[in-house]
Amino acid sequence: MDDQFMKRKLKENLQLYRLGRRVQNDSYHILGDKLNYVELSKTPLRSQIINFLLELMGKDAKYLEIGVRFPEQNFDKISSSNKYGVDPGLENKSNPVDFKLTSDEFFKRLREGKILDRSIKFDVIFIDGLHLADQVDRDIRNALDFLNDNGFILVHDCNPPSVFHTNEIQEYKLSPAKGFWNGTTWKAFFKYRQQNDLYSCCIDTDWGIGIISKKNKIGEPTGVKNPFFEYKILEKNRKESLNLISFEEFKKRLLNAKAKSF
Repeated sequence: MDDQFMKRKLKENLQLYRLGRRVQNDSYHILGDKLNYVELSKTPLRSQIINFLLELMGKDAKYLEIGVRFPEQNFDKISSSNKYGVDPGLENKSNPVDFKLTSDEFFKRLREGKILDRSIKFDVIFIDGLHLADQVDRDIRNALDFLNDNGFILVHDCNPPSVFHTNEIQEYKLSPAKGFWNGTTWKAFFKYRQQNDLYSCCIDTDWGIGIISKKNKIGEPTGVKNPFFEYKILEKNRKESLNLISFEEFKKRLLNAKAKSF
């Protein structure tokens, strides 16, 4: 190697070192670390909430998971003898999922009677697929068509702790959110929070577990106006926008609602 090449490499390495120091000491990155730590410390996990609802629905409850990716992270932890998983297998080629399809294709084939039974209704549907608002919107809309009247749709990643977690591009690794990505899922959930024919809330744990129900009175629609789905309005009105509550509060509301129905 000649001297010019070595000098250029040393200069590049020095620039990378200085960039790393700036990132390490940047206030947004420091805040991002703190917010990630807080979110990762919250309990219960999504699998525990799902299992609570399945137990409430009875031993024959049917469960559907959209976006399995790595089954050991959630799907394998679900206590149900009637559970189905959907995932195209892009991130995990060996994923032993029931239906190796996109969610759009899965619901299309389900409607056509090509898989399962077109009249099937699920008691709990968990959505954790592509974290972009348009896709999540379609997943929720399709899920509502195949949900029992007393069932629940759960949506992961509805409570992004910072604007950096809402980036539409997951691959951007220098973000203060680090490798954690909620995408624009919250926008789709907020859209359904405005519907007067649905009840909804968001449990403040595991990056926000949004819950939607047709009949169970777990939360009235939001009155927050955010026509352009701006994060700054969400941040200012987070509790009201998402109906953000604890798991204990959710259980109390749900059990009270069921008691009144008898």
